[in-house]
Amino acid sequence: MTSYVTHVDVGGRRLYAKLSVLGVSLVSLLRGACGDWATVRDAQAAYVLSPGSLLEREARQFATLRGPAALRVPALAGYEGGVLFTEPVPGPTLADLLAAQPHRTAELLGAVTAEVETGLRRRGVAARVRRSEIRERSIAGTFLRKFNGLSGKAYLRHTGYKETLAAVVGRLRRAQHAAFPPARTVVFGDLKPEHAVFPEGATGRPVFLDPGLMCGHPAEDAAKLVSRTVSGLVVRPPGADGVRALLEGVAAYAASATARADRARQEAWLHRLILLWLMDTTNILTTCLTAPVGLPLAAHTAGMADRAGAVCDMLDRSSAALASYRDGHGVWRLCLDSAAEATAS
Repeated sequence: MTSYVTHVDVGGRRLYAKLSVLGVSLVSLLRGACGDWATVRDAQAAYVLSPGSLLEREARQFATLRGPAALRVPALAGYEGGVLFTEPVPGPTLADLLAAQPHRTAELLGAVTAEVETGLRRRGVAARVRRSEIRERSIAGTFLRKFNGLSGKAYLRHTGYKETLAAVVGRLRRAQHAAFPPARTVVFGDLKPEHAVFPEGATGRPVFLDPGLMCGHPAEDAAKLVSRTVSGLVVRPPGADGVRALLEGVAAYAASATARADRARQEAWLHRLILLWLMDTTNILTTCLTAPVGLPLAAHTAGMADRAGAVCDMLDRSSAALASYRDGHGVWRLCLDSAAEATAS
């Protein structure tokens, strides 16, 4: 959503080329949030030369992941003129594996999360991340930017689901204010199921795409994995048995993440996980619903607009549960039940 990505051929070498315009959402850009095209073009000329541009930081983050974090990432072919060039990584993504093997959901989600957490805890990683954070991909930060004041209300009017989504946003904003202070740890920041690729299949180590490294709450990466996994399930349900297996796997994954914590810490982690999950789904749904006609969206993203009613119902029920109950485990079960209902609607 914040970059334009395409295949290019450079002297017979097939690469991905990625361009970010002013580091903002393409939907916002095309709706005129940064001015007319002449203004954007002049601002972009300066932006690509700045040392803190989005993709310049992403290039540095690839070096951090490959170096002190010792994680597998695509080969960086170069960064020139504001464009980031990387080599393709063949193989199924985590999203592909979950769709094909829903009974292995807990195992696959746990393996990806453990790989990331182990790498990001290694010596020297935190100091390098603090110098090149990509906070543009923060779930809560994006949510608060999108739904702030009068502009947020005007934005919701364009979705076609203003009343439902306004209620959802209000509940999530109140929950954000009441939430525990976020713990500060290094997180991947954009850990979506399509951003983990398995060149050797499910038994091999994953390669991680599109980092958004930053300091945030430990539940941040888990929340984005859960959000995108569940929304993918709602958009393309794999049948009753597949839905059940996948949601049971998501529940087992969350349980294992806090298995060694006491009850109070489990409750706090689950509360934050649910809040960030619902925020992220609201972020991506509203972007899909307000995207200008003709803007190319990934298939799994575009599908959310077609199933917007079901996703809105899930967000409505889940955010109401989050606002009404203090028992994190109880709210978690209600949210998973809401997701199951959305797949059947």
